[in-house]
Formats: sequence, structure tokens, C-alpha cells
Amino acid sequence: MKSKSQILRDKLEAGKEGGGAKRIEAQHKKGKLTARERVMLLMDPGSFEEIGALVTHRTKDFGMENQQFYGDGVVTGYGTVNGRLVYVFAQDFTVFGGALSETHAEKICRIMDMAMKTGAPLVGLNDSGGARIQEGVRSLGGYADIFYRNVQASGVIPQISAIMGPCAGGAVYSPAMTDFTIMVENTSYMFVTGPNVVKTVTNEEVSAEELGGASTHSTKSGVTHLTAVNDVDCIRQVKKMLSYMPQNCEDVLPKLPFELGDETREQLESIVPESANQPYDMRLVIEGICDTESFFEIHKDYADNIVVGFARLAGRSIGIVANQPMSLAGVLDIESSRKGARFTRFCDCFNIPLLVLVDVPGFLPGTDQEWHGIITNGAKLLYALSEATVPRVTVITRKAYGGAYDVMNSKHIGADMNYAWPGAEIAVMGAKGASEIIFKNEIAAAEDPAKKLLEKEAEYAALFANPYTAAERGFIDEVIEPRETRKKLIKSFAMLENKVAKRPRKKHGNIPL
Repeated sequence: MKSKSQILRDKLEAGKEGGGAKRIEAQHKKGKLTARERVMLLMDPGSFEEIGALVTHRTKDFGMENQQFYGDGVVTGYGTVNGRLVYVFAQDFTVFGGALSETHAEKICRIMDMAMKTGAPLVGLNDSGGARIQEGVRSLGGYADIFYRNVQASGVIPQISAIMGPCAGGAVYSPAMTDFTIMVENTSYMFVTGPNVVKTVTNEEVSAEELGGASTHSTKSGVTHLTAVNDVDCIRQVKKMLSYMPQNCEDVLPKLPFELGDETREQLESIVPESANQPYDMRLVIEGICDTESFFEIHKDYADNIVVGFARLAGRSIGIVANQPMSLAGVLDIESSRKGARFTRFCDCFNIPLLVLVDVPGFLPGTDQEWHGIITNGAKLLYALSEATVPRVTVITRKAYGGAYDVMNSKHIGADMNYAWPGAEIAVMGAKGASEIIFKNEIAAAEDPAKKLLEKEAEYAALFANPYTAAERGFIDEVIEPRETRKKLIKSFAMLENKVAKRPRKKHGNIPL
């Protein structure tokens, strides 16, 4: 007869086997790790503590009472990642295809509640066929319970979703409400309705990968912020992302040891071309300003006319929002405005200081942009930066034209420190366009209109196409040499470290969604 301790050990061991050896082998053949393998890869060795290991479902319909698996298709618990407390749930595709049941959902909700109570990040490793249809509305209720907690936790603790297999139907809305989503290439997909339904309703023939694969959502929809080549790379990126974040909205930012030296960066002097129309890669500016190899870009393949991501400056975490002259000349459009606004709001939620690098010719014109709401979408970025109470510093590297100058963290919307490089142009528009409007009649009446245009263009540029008029008015705090930028920013963010900004009393604002 088995001892009570042996009975316990047998049950726990059975739970670790998931859906059994054959299903685990099938998971591995797809190039996927099991739920438990993923958790162990995420957590520091020996730190994971499982919760709910012996939970089983309560369904007795359709012969389900004869199919019982300990854990009910999801591994939940807590441990440490790089020494810091993190909660995790990992759906187990080897058990009912990871389908969500009432008890499966209860386990996830339990972990979410614990993360909120203790103020620690939540990581969800999603790999599920969707709702467990044998349970009907009970599984749907389970999803809603999770959705509600996603919203309650938003802005309180960081929430990261890794899509490491299927995620379809209502299941997609939990990752959509978390802070960041990462998808594994070729083995994961997300969509509200699958290819078969799409074909029935719209007569479109499309594969699951084309409809909702990692490439689609990282380039076309922007649903996913990052992609990974496999499960191991996915977990590596999750761990790296967590390293830039505090534990919760009231925690201090992580800071790596750093010894200040001569922080002058000569390479910044030669990055920006003299011509306002010649492109350059803003990532080179970012690399020249930030700690070596510290920039972790978010949404790299989506709306690439703006660059956002985390970095470190003298060991401190910061968030960066930067126009990208290499794409559409760095112009703001619908997608880039939304991308910048979303990242800005995350940083503000978790007290991550913001550095805004500006080289923007304005907003993208055209019927497509106007008809699809560039006004309200551009306002999202304006609203997000105006609302942010974290330390906010701006550097204008070349041009800041029109309303986009205002939007990109100008002094007028509450930026704490604003710098400009000597070649910066701050104006309503470029000198050529402005001259064509202001001096239209004079140019038309001239013997040589082309020559007169060049004269007037030079005249306008001398007055406005520089940073000094703005500096004289106090809109720019200091015009600085590019090589001195890193040094200035380190001092500015150190000075602003204890910034306190109180918002007017209200329930919440009404961002133009």
C-alpha cells in the first residue's frame, strides 16, 4: 500500500506529464516547447513555485468525466526573473489543446489577483485552441473574468503576453489589453475568426499564417510588438523587456551600476546631413546617446517612420520616442501617431522617463490620411505626451515643422527640458514652401522668378530656419553641440529624477480613441 506522501508525489508527477508522452513529442516536432519547459526557461533556476498543480475540471458532459488531467491545461505560479518576483501562466497545448475551461480560467485569475496584491509583473504564455466547447458559457465566463482583471491590472503592474501557439476568437482580447505582445514566427497566430470562417463570409482564401501570423501582425496590423524566431528567443526577449521595467506603478526603476567618464560622443557630429531633405538613420543618434547596446526597440517593423523603445542612460531605464527620417522623411501619420502614443502611455504608467528625438516635417497629407482619421489619431500622440507626468526631455536634431513641432513634446505641452542642435530648423514649414506663399506676388512679378525665390528662401531661412528664435523666446532651453548631447541628457534626467507633477482632480481624461 502506498504511503500518503507517495500518493502525493504520484499525483504531482502525473501533473508534470501534461497530456502524456505522445502529445509532448508532437509538441516538440512542431518546434515548440511544452508549457512547463517554457516556465522553467523563463524563471531563475530553482525559483518557480507552482500554484494549483492538482486542479482538475468539473465537467461531466460528453464523457469529459473520463478525461482528467492534473493542472487542467495550464501551469500557474510565481518565481524570480533575474532575481525579481514575476507571476506566470503557461497554457499547455498537450491537454485538450490548451482549451480554456472554467477551472483553467480560475487558475489564471488567481495568479492575476496575486500579482496585483503583491505588485509584481505578470507574464502570460499563450498556446490554446480557444474556449473548451464542452463547457459552453462557463468557458466564455472564464474569458470575461480574465479580461476584467487585465483591465484592473492595467497601469498597476506590467503585463506581457507571449503568443507561442494558436490564439483565436475571444482569446485574443486578453493579450490585446496587456502592455506588450510577442509572437513566435511560424508556430503562432492570432485572429478573431479563422480562415474557414473568413472564406465562408467574405469568400477570401487565406492561410492562418497570412491572416494572423507573426509577420502579419508585426508589419500590417501592429497587434504584436515583437517577433521571435522560436520559443527560446521569445522567452529571452520577455526577460530582457522585464529588465527595463519597475515591478509596479509605485516601484523605483531598475538601475544598473554605471561609472561616469567623459560622456562626449564625437560620432554624433557627423550623423545628420546638412540638407534638410537628405535621410539618415535616427537609430544611429539613439546609439550615440544611450549606453552601449542598451537600446531595445519595440514595434520595429510597424510604422517605421517613428522609432520607440527602451534604453539605458548612465544605467537608468528610459523610454525613447523618435522620428525616423529614413522612412517617409519622419512624417507623422495615423499608424506612427498611435504607435508613439501607446508607448508613451506605458512609460508614463510605470514612471519611465521619456526622451523624444525630433526630426519631423509635419503630418502626412492626403485623402487617405484625412478619411481614416489623422486628426483624431494624431491627437492621440498629442494627448499622451501632454498627459505624461514622468520626466520628459526633447532634442530637436534637425527640423520641427508645423503642428508636429507642438506634438513632439514641445515646451508648450509640458516638456521639462528642450534642447536643439545648431542645425535645427523650427518653423511653420520649410523655407521654400513658406517663401512660395509669403512672397508669391513678389516672386511672380520678378524678372527671374527662380532667382527671386532663392533670395526669399534664404531670407526666410535666416529668420526662422534655425533654433535661435525659439531659444530667444525660451521655447528651447539650450542649443547644444551634438557631441555634448549624452552629457546634457544624463544631467537633465538626474536633475528630474524626483519630479512631482500633480494632475487636475478628475476620474480620468477622455483620450480621442
